[in-house]
Amino acid sequence: MVKKVLFSFAFLLLSFSVYSQNLQLHFDPRHALHGDKMSDKNYFTATFEMFKPDKWGSTFMFVDLDFNQSRGNIGTAYMEIARDIKLGKSPIMAHIEFNGGVGKAENFGFSIANAYMAGASYSTMINKAVLGTYLVYKYNAFEKVSNDIQWTVTWGMDLFNNKLRVCGFMDIWTQNKNTSHGPGESGKEIVFLTEPQFWYNLSPNLALGSEIEISNNFLSKNKDKAYINPTIAAKWNF
Repeated sequence: MVKKVLFSFAFLLLSFSVYSQNLQLHFDPRHALHGDKMSDKNYFTATFEMFKPDKWGSTFMFVDLDFNQSRGNIGTAYMEIARDIKLGKSPIMAHIEFNGGVGKAENFGFSIANAYMAGASYSTMINKAVLGTYLVYKYNAFEKVSNDIQWTVTWGMDLFNNKLRVCGFMDIWTQNKNTSHGPGESGKEIVFLTEPQFWYNLSPNLALGSEIEISNNFLSKNKDKAYINPTIAAKWNF
């Protein structure tokens, strides 16, 4: 969940016309599901999301805090901020984005390498579903720089008189193998990450639900294997 690389509500970027923000709390049982292949423990993650449109386009950002250290201390902080910029009356928008963060593992700290992205985005509505996509060049600022491509698809839909919200994203990107497999590796690998979310709205402000992280080659100790990690979550819309 450290990533959410564009999400979760990235579909908000082009679908809402008002300012919105929310706070989420997820219980992540990945250690119970996968043992030390994914994490040394189960933990909570808090996510703050914000979306704001304006006459030039829209801005989306989120911050993830993982409470994965001893006594529930924060061990990882990660953020993304993205901007879509209108190009006249064209349905295609310019997309720029920054990702990065810091963390702690065992007795040492680490930096989550910055990623800088630039490309084009597009969104549309099909019945009640809001669909969005963007394709970007991705500069991964690893110790050995990785020049890559990322494709993202987002979706969102309200059902049953707005009682149920289904939303999510799918990311596919490339990166140098030596960033995850070790310095002896060469060439590129493909990373896959999708996080569908399901929310039941108890009120206009409070929702309960789950986020299901499905990934391959993403932040795991066992490479080239897919993982499925559901959460138990609550969300407060401000």
